Amino acid sequence: MGLLDGKVAIVTGAGGGLGKSHALSLAREGAAVVVNDLGGAVDGSGDGSRVADEAVKEIVAAGGRAAADYGSVTSAEDAAKMVDTAFGEFGRLDILINNAGILRDKSFKNMTEDLWDPVIAVHLKGTYHPTHAAYNRMIEQGEGGRIIMTSSTSGLIGNFGQTNYGAAKAGIAGFMRCLAIEAKKASITVNVLAPNAYSRMTADIFPEGAEEKYTTDKVSPAITWLCSDEASDITGKQFVISGNRVSLLYPAQFQIADDADVSKVWSPDEIGQKIRASVEKWPEPANVPGLIF
Repeated sequence: MGLLDGKVAIVTGAGGGLGKSHALSLAREGAAVVVNDLGGAVDGSGDGSRVADEAVKEIVAAGGRAAADYGSVTSAEDAAKMVDTAFGEFGRLDILINNAGILRDKSFKNMTEDLWDPVIAVHLKGTYHPTHAAYNRMIEQGEGGRIIMTSSTSGLIGNFGQTNYGAAKAGIAGFMRCLAIEAKKASITVNVLAPNAYSRMTADIFPEGAEEKYTTDKVSPAITWLCSDEASDITGKQFVISGNRVSLLYPAQFQIADDADVSKVWSPDEIGQKIRASVEKWPEPANVPGLIF
């Protein structure tokens, strides 16, 4: 028996890279998979059905069940059709993997709206629409569910030249934390994964030789397990996966000033001195993306 026997999943952006790896992994564990992919380029331009169809053929050839969907995650109508495909082809929906994404990197000095808006739309709105459609149907189904969102260390930690991408990915992490609280009453878990893997989106930023160490198939097993019944108690968490290293990233609070007198109002100089005096005690930040390799 597989971990996901009888489950039905949707994976967005599943025609290649991480999304395809996730879809194949879910299928190997018994899930039927709706392979969504608009078929566009890394920057979001273009479309086509070929990549989704090829991923479906690969899953079916290996003995799995799959159906293709070519809709845009930025469209509420397409997201609803995506969910309808899951129910129409396989009769239910248990899992949603929000993976679709694009890159339009540029230093902020040279950032323009035509670089900013599409990235925010595909990542942040493109997580909202499928999640909203799937979440409501999961509630109606009444059997819980699993929602995985894809963030990035660019949004959780920071990276040069990716203010648009980082803003979207940080927004996704905040979205996840809030929805995880709401979804508990419906037994739906919601988690975020920040993957570091070699794919066509990251080929230009990974160092030479990274292809073997940071393969997409090293990320997908965690996704698959989080979608299983064994992970029913894990929700509202941020996981970072880089090669064979898995980390839990969580918001931390480091107190630097306090006064028991509730009537106290610090002057700018007073609070400034307290902040300055605490600097050397601040925790070291996590490694930035350029140093994790």
